[in-house]
Amino acid sequence: MIRMVIVVLILCAAGTTAVAAAGGSALWWFAAVPLTLLGLLGAWDLLQHRHSVLRNYPVLGHARFLLERIRPELQQYFIERNYDGRPFDRDVRDIVYERAKGTDAEEPYGTERDVYEAGHEFLVPSMAPCAVPETPPRVPIGGPGCARPYDMALLNVSAMSFGSLSANAVLALNGGAAAGGFAQDTGEGGLSEYHLRPGGDLVWEIGTGYFGCRTDEGDFDPSRFADKAAHDHVKCVSLKLSQGAKPGIGGVLPGAKVNAEIARVRGVPEGRTVVSPPYHRVFSTPRELVRFVARMRDLSGGKPAGFKLCVGSRRQFLAVCKAMLEEGITPDFIVVDGAEGGTGAAPLEFADHVGTPLTEGLLTVHNALVGTGLRDRVRIGASGKIATGTDLVKRMVQGADYGNAARAMMFAVGCIQAQRCHTNTCPTGVTTQDPRRARAIDVPDKTLRVQRFQEATVASALQIMASMGVTDPAQLRPHMLRRRIDPVTERSYEELYEWLRPGQLLAEPPASWATDWKSADPDRFTV
Repeated sequence: MIRMVIVVLILCAAGTTAVAAAGGSALWWFAAVPLTLLGLLGAWDLLQHRHSVLRNYPVLGHARFLLERIRPELQQYFIERNYDGRPFDRDVRDIVYERAKGTDAEEPYGTERDVYEAGHEFLVPSMAPCAVPETPPRVPIGGPGCARPYDMALLNVSAMSFGSLSANAVLALNGGAAAGGFAQDTGEGGLSEYHLRPGGDLVWEIGTGYFGCRTDEGDFDPSRFADKAAHDHVKCVSLKLSQGAKPGIGGVLPGAKVNAEIARVRGVPEGRTVVSPPYHRVFSTPRELVRFVARMRDLSGGKPAGFKLCVGSRRQFLAVCKAMLEEGITPDFIVVDGAEGGTGAAPLEFADHVGTPLTEGLLTVHNALVGTGLRDRVRIGASGKIATGTDLVKRMVQGADYGNAARAMMFAVGCIQAQRCHTNTCPTGVTTQDPRRARAIDVPDKTLRVQRFQEATVASALQIMASMGVTDPAQLRPHMLRRRIDPVTERSYEELYEWLRPGQLLAEPPASWATDWKSADPDRFTV
C-alpha cells in the first residue's frame, strides 16, 4: 500500500515538473521531493529480489500491482455480463437486492440467456395453472422419536457462524427470521447472544469443535449441550458432518482472533488458537452416528435432531441408512450441502474439486431414503446457491422438502460479493469483526430487508408452482424439470436420472445400486 502511495506521488511529480518548466524556476523546489522519491523507488526496485517485474521495469511495474488490486471490481462492474458472473451473476444479485428493498424485480424485453445452450434448465408450465396459496405451506420436522416437532418454512437462513459474520449481521438475520417466521441455522461457531436477542427460531448446529458445548479438552459436553438446547428459541439441533465448500477438512482459528467475546461464545480460552479437527470424536461408524443423533434429540428434550453433509461416497450414505434400519433410529432431517456452497475461507482445490454438487447430492440422499423405506420419516433440506424462487422449486423437484440460503441472505443484509470474507476487511460490515466496519450495518433496516427477501422469494416459488398446476411442494414431480442436452435435444429429470421406488433396495436393488448396497456396512465407513 505504501508503494501505491509513492506511485501516486510520482505521478504528481511529473505534473508538477511540467508546470515548473512552463512557469519558471520558482516551482522546481516543489518538484524536488517527488523526484527524489521517484529516484529512491527506482533504486529500490532495481535492488530488491522479490519481484522480477520491478527489477526489469522499475517504477512502471507498480502499475501492474495497482491494476491487479482493482481487477475484481473492474471485472464485476465493467466487464462481466448480467448472466455470467461467478459465484452469483448480476441478474441474481439484482433480484435479491430488489426483493430485499421491496421494489419491483421484473425485467423488460425478455431473457438474455441462451435457452438453446447445453445445460439450460427450465420448469414445465401447465395448461391449467392454479391459484397461488394465500398462506405458504410449511414442512413438519419430527419423526417417530421426536416429542417436539417443528414446522419449517420453505426458505431459511443457512449455517453462518458468529465470528464469520459480524454481530450486526447476525442480529439482522435473526431479526428477519423472527419477523418472517422462518429459521436461522447458527453455524458451528456457537450459540451467541446475537442469535438469541431478536427472538427468531434457531437450528443450533454443532461441528467437530463442539463450540458452546465442549469440555476443556475439546470433547462433547452433554450437560452444556442440554442446557443450551433447552432454550425456547432453539427449535432444532443439528450435527455438521461436512460443508459443501470444504468437505473433509477442519479449521484453525488463530489465537489473535479469539477475543473475549468469541471465547465466551465458543467456550474456548481467550487468545489461544482453536483447532477444529476434520473428524468427530463422538462417533466413528455409521451406527454410532445415528445413535449420537438420537442422543442429541434426547438431550434437547425431544426437539428435532438431524445432520448436515456434503455427499461423497454413495456407499457410505447407504451404510448410514442400514444403520438407521438396524437401530430403528432415524434423524428428523438431513441437510444436503452442495459443493457449490459458500464459505468464509477454503482452499481453492477443495472449493473447486472436492465434494458432490447439490443436484447429485440431493438425488443420492432422496433415493437412498426412498429405496430403504425411510423417506417419510426424514425431511431433506437443500443448501447451495439458493437465491430465487426458481432455485427453490428446482431443488424441491430434485428431492428436497425445503431450502436454506446463506450468501443470498448476506446480499439482503448488504453484501456486494467483494469476496474479502476471510480478510476481516469486508467493505459492507457483513463478514468482519472490525467494529468500525460492522457499524455500517443498520440492524433495523437490514432486518426488514431480510424479511422482505425471504417473503418475496417464497412467494415467487409458490407463483411458479401455481403456473405448473401445483399448490403444494409434495405435488412436484421429476418430469416437471427439464434440461437441454444440445441445441435439438432436451430431457426431463425423470428421464435423465434413476428414481427408486419405496423399499426397492430392501426387495430387489437395481443393478446400478446393487454393488454399493451390498458393500455398505453399518459398522464401517467404507469408501
